[in-house]
Amino acid sequence: MNPVRCGQLPRAANVVAALEPGANAGLTLHSRELFRQGSVVQIRHQGQTYQLRLTRQDKLILTK
Repeated sequence: MNPVRCGQLPRAANVVAALEPGANAGLTLHSRELFRQGSVVQIRHQGQTYQLRLTRQDKLILTK
């Protein structure tokens, strides 16, 4: 399937998302695109702000 640009994400991130067959029509985002501008990404969910961090050991940590 062809990549789809996700218009709801910041333009500066230039995120390209691809729908993968069998993945419940979910969105696949590459971490290198999310963390292009730094090691922390802010995520808003149900009025709360979460931080997704990329560690020096190349692990992801999600905190409130």
